[in-house]
Amino acid sequence: QVQVVESGGGLVQPGGSLRLSCVVSGSIFSFYNMGWYRQAPGTQRDMVAHITRSSSTNYTNSVKGRFTISRDNAKNMVYLQMNSLKPEDTAVYYCKARSAFGGVEYWGKGTLVTVSS
Repeated sequence: QVQVVESGGGLVQPGGSLRLSCVVSGSIFSFYNMGWYRQAPGTQRDMVAHITRSSSTNYTNSVKGRFTISRDNAKNMVYLQMNSLKPEDTAVYYCKARSAFGGVEYWGKGTLVTVSS
């Protein structure tokens, strides 16, 4: 059974930094393309950053230059380094694993990031 678990959320002041982590268990991590998504209250869940099996990355425009996604296949981990945080970054952040073979998706339960003074 594949499990996806996020951690690292919390309260941070505007301009601060946080690093989110996501661990995948129960399968071969290197088979998965990974993504970070976020959902603020009353809004839809949107993609923030994505990293492929070969570590190609892409970002939504609003976080380019501030957020960095990375992965460590040896540790079954994907990270989201978030710098220069803004109040509008406040949301629940979710990690998604999508198999490159068949497209099955697995989601974590999310971690809350609050940017406020």
